[in-house]
Amino acid sequence: MNQKIPLSWLQLTREKTRLAVALAGISFADILMFMQLGFRDALYYSNVRFHNSLQGDIVLINSQSNAILAMRSFSQRRLYKALELPAVQSVHPIYLDFTIWKNPVTGRPRSILIFGMNPETNIVNLPGVQENLDKLKLPDVVLFDRSSRVEYGPIATNYDQGKAVAAEVRRRRIKVEGLFTLGASFGADGNLITSDINFLRIFSNRQKGLIDIGLIRLKPGADAKVVALELRKYLPNEVNVLTKQEFIDFERSYWANSTAIGFIFTLGTVMGFIVGTVIVYQILYTEVADHLAEYATLKAIGYTQNYLLTVILQEALLLALLGYFPGIVFALFMYKSAREATLLPVFMSFDRAIMVLILTMLMCIISGAIAVRKLRSADPADIF
Repeated sequence: MNQKIPLSWLQLTREKTRLAVALAGISFADILMFMQLGFRDALYYSNVRFHNSLQGDIVLINSQSNAILAMRSFSQRRLYKALELPAVQSVHPIYLDFTIWKNPVTGRPRSILIFGMNPETNIVNLPGVQENLDKLKLPDVVLFDRSSRVEYGPIATNYDQGKAVAAEVRRRRIKVEGLFTLGASFGADGNLITSDINFLRIFSNRQKGLIDIGLIRLKPGADAKVVALELRKYLPNEVNVLTKQEFIDFERSYWANSTAIGFIFTLGTVMGFIVGTVIVYQILYTEVADHLAEYATLKAIGYTQNYLLTVILQEALLLALLGYFPGIVFALFMYKSAREATLLPVFMSFDRAIMVLILTMLMCIISGAIAVRKLRSADPADIF
């Protein structure tokens, strides 16, 4: 076994230029897969951060709602009807809608997502919300997401410097009296949180009794799945009853299956895999073709076909490992650049690193398995 690895290594390093080209191709394929998977996971994660932050057990939404981007309102009476169940501790209506924010410096308009909720109780586990709830009780006061894109203006910077921050939202003058952290997503570049009363002041055309999300907290020890099942029987079909995890999965499913962007990122990963497979195949096929006479000689002196196949597969694995490491290093740099440019949560995860490593090894093994077919033409009789 010790003699097999040096042979495969010597064959790879014999042509330094060819080896460098092969490793560059594999690294490029790995970077492509890393970026596509990174953006896909950022797509899913960024769009469910608000869902994850909810301090409740069950969520009610209109049955015609598809995602945060496409919510339909329903009567809050459906939510308060849930209080009739013994396991329900409290209910909390949430308003949300998109509107136009005008940059206070440039005057340029940009769409922003606003959440409206009762400031008496904190129902979202987000940094900066709890300590600023009392401020939301004042008229025309909002909290601004410090992780919003820079196109909204230097709001967080000015606020941190102690400056008074005001802006125009839906042609209404509002004051920023606090900051919180949620983050941009593929659906919203910026976010505001305000009280339910202020929300209805901004959206004067909205009816008070029509809400977008109903959050239910259960009493200690209550099973959310069991209570959700009871509520589905108890409430009309116009309301969709979901556990918190089902609400998260509901949003993820929308982006994965109902939009083109989720498919595009998956397709990009597949294309990276195919590109890498083709590159490695070309390298290994050329390697086998250039050494066909040597392989025939090895056969003539007693080495088996399986031994030669093992050598080629070892070369494939070596290429996979050598090409993977520069690929992941460059991907980390690209992730950092993408985070700074888009403010999206593009991070490397251990699971993704292992997944791409496995895909890289599989990619090279498939290429090697195809390339070794050329060995069948290595006939010892041809050299004698």
